[in-house]
Amino acid sequence: MTSDMALTVHQTARPHGFPSPAHFAFVESALPEPVPGSALVENLYWSVDPYHREMMDGDFALDAPLEGRTLGRVTASREPSLPEGALVFHRKGWRTHAVVTPQEARLLPDFAGVPLSAHLSILGGTGLTAYVGLTRITPVRAGDDLFVSAAAGGVGTAAGRLARLLGAGRIVGSAGSAAKVSYLKEHVGYDEAFDYHDGPAAELLAKAAPDGVDLYVDNVGGEQLEAAIEGLRDRGRILRVGTVAQYNSTRALAAPRNLSEIVEKSLRMEGFLVRDYYDVQEELYEFVVPRLRDGRIGLDETVVDGFDRIVDAFLGMLRGENVGKMIVRAAGAPA
Repeated sequence: MTSDMALTVHQTARPHGFPSPAHFAFVESALPEPVPGSALVENLYWSVDPYHREMMDGDFALDAPLEGRTLGRVTASREPSLPEGALVFHRKGWRTHAVVTPQEARLLPDFAGVPLSAHLSILGGTGLTAYVGLTRITPVRAGDDLFVSAAAGGVGTAAGRLARLLGAGRIVGSAGSAAKVSYLKEHVGYDEAFDYHDGPAAELLAKAAPDGVDLYVDNVGGEQLEAAIEGLRDRGRILRVGTVAQYNSTRALAAPRNLSEIVEKSLRMEGFLVRDYYDVQEELYEFVVPRLRDGRIGLDETVVDGFDRIVDAFLGMLRGENVGKMIVRAAGAPA
């Protein structure tokens, strides 16, 4: 690809079950030019997220550019509010270059000492999801004991770190390997964690949290949601974030089979879309940035280098190959 060409990823077919590289195509085109009121952005960091798998079933148009959270630098501008050289966040990802308007892009604040990638992890939609969930939807109460599924993923690591700072008591997580279990306990601050491959989820959770939990952060659904319903104390809460257990399934999940306990134990379950809470972004910055600077919050990121590997990174994320947020970085991108 030459410097006057752009590269874009298109979805070419609907997957039945787990997607493969054959469902995507890299398409080369002339570098786009900004029109009055817009700016050309050279993308530097890309987010690949579990929700992209859901969108592949119908929300993404075939043979058209995909979308995703992205950080980039303005290289040509015909819009004063998007000056050349500015770093911006926008959602025209899965491409090397994008033309954006002020309504489509947000100037990134300059937080000295904070890596740029953090704007896609703990300071981005991943961190905002965890923060909104734990402060707005099912607020953490002092001493609350938590169970978090997919705890080694982007939202799971953020939820563990933020819950601790919000006053949680004992925090238990599930993950997909022994290495991830160790990472959660040694680096993220989880009190206990288990590999969900090691047996029935209800038994593993009962062993990790014998006295039960008050709040379940659900990134998975299925058997782990069933286990959490069993393990929650009376008047416990369930924060529904995602259902990764069924994203690639070709049939309906058998679990949970104990929804009657929601009534019997007076449980509350609520989900949300983070796009309805962008007004909380500044509050997230105020809470997280000082703690990033002084080390009370660490970054949990798996960074893959090269836009040509974005499909591999996405599929790897779906297979659970990442710890923390999966991010793709362009060659030469600033740290």
